[in-house]
Amino acid sequence: MYTTTIERHTQLSDELLQSIIKLTHQVPEFDSRYSAQDYLQRLNNKPLIVQTIRIEGELAGFKIGYSEQSGLFYSWLGAILPEFRQLGLAKALLNDQESWARENGFKTMEVRTYNRFAAMLQMLIQQGYKISGLQKHELEINDNKLILNKTIN
Repeated sequence: MYTTTIERHTQLSDELLQSIIKLTHQVPEFDSRYSAQDYLQRLNNKPLIVQTIRIEGELAGFKIGYSEQSGLFYSWLGAILPEFRQLGLAKALLNDQESWARENGFKTMEVRTYNRFAAMLQMLIQQGYKISGLQKHELEINDNKLILNKTIN
């Protein structure tokens, strides 16, 4: 069994941001990368949590969420490096994020994912998320964005 640790951050430091950006460059599914300015624009002055997960001290993934409206917490972006997948790390981050959101007074979690990420969709449904909306892509069904919600209170 591996030693797994999750670190929670409620402020986005320059060091943490650079660590996240570096990690995203190792994730093959991320076809569009966000700049430091993109993260700051999205997350500035909002309740947020940035989690990192380590296995045996080695950075294996992250998850970022924030809120723009009362009671709703949006689980925005996350990834596990390919060499650390199938170990339950994404589920561990999601469960930890839900706990943090619940502890901080949020009632509902929202996640968005694409049809092409079947494993993510399956994990979300297994964790009790329900499809609440769809943003259709005009050309490619795999690029349809699914919106899922879960009551956490």
